[in-house]
Amino acid sequence: RALVDSVLSFVSPDDPEVVRDRENLNHVRAARKTAAEDYFNRTAESWDDVRGHHYPADDVESALLKAAGQKSYNYMVDFGTGTGRMISLFKDRFERAEGIDLSHKMLTIARSNLQTDDVPGASVRFGDVIASPFDDGIADLVTIHQVLHYMDQPGRVVTEAARVLKPGGRLMIVDFAPHRNEFLRNEHEHRHLGFEARELENWLVASGLKPYQPITLESQHQSGLAVTIWTADKLPKIGENAA
Repeated sequence: RALVDSVLSFVSPDDPEVVRDRENLNHVRAARKTAAEDYFNRTAESWDDVRGHHYPADDVESALLKAAGQKSYNYMVDFGTGTGRMISLFKDRFERAEGIDLSHKMLTIARSNLQTDDVPGASVRFGDVIASPFDDGIADLVTIHQVLHYMDQPGRVVTEAARVLKPGGRLMIVDFAPHRNEFLRNEHEHRHLGFEARELENWLVASGLKPYQPITLESQHQSGLAVTIWTADKLPKIGENAA
C-alpha cells in the first residue's frame, strides 16, 4: 500500500487518462449495482434457500447466537437485512430492531416474515449500508450477515456500522473465509471471494472497534466454503464510559 500511495502521489488527478479511468470506473460500478439489484430481485423469494446452498444456515445461526452470548440489546440494526432473518433470529434479545436493504422485493418479503414470526418492535426500510439513514451512536447491536462480499468497498460498510453503534455497542459480521469459487462472481454477483481474518480486523480497528477472536466454521459442503463470524465492540471515547 505504501508503494502504491507513493506512485500515485506523482499522478495528476486531472491527467486525461486518469479522468477517463475514473469515468470508466463509475460506469463499471453503476453496471454492477444494476446487476446486483436484478439478482436480488430474482432470488428474493428463495433467498434463504440460496444462502443454505453455500453453507448450512442452521449451523451458522447457532454459532452466531452462541458468539453473541446472553446479552440483551435495546436497539438492533441489521445492515442488508434481506428477508429479515437476522432480526427474527435475535427477536428475544432486543427491545426494538430495524433492518435496511436496497431491494424493495427483499423488504416486502422481510415485512411478511417478521409478521409471520411475530417479531414485535421490528421494522425494515429502504437504505444503503454505506450511507445508512441512522443517526450516530444509536444502536446497541449491528449485524452484517453475508453482505460484505457483495460490496465494492466492504471496509466502508464496517466504518458505517461503527458510526451507528453506541460506545460499548456490538458489531457482528458473518461472511466467507477466503475461497476460490470463481463462479460466484458471475452467477451470484459476489465482488469478493471471502475475506482474510487480518483484513477484517484491520477495518474493525481502524473504525474504533475492539475485535475478538473470530470463529471459523469449516466447510461441510461440496462448495468448500468456510464461514467466519467476527465480533467487535465499539470502544468508548477517552474519558467516557460505555453505557
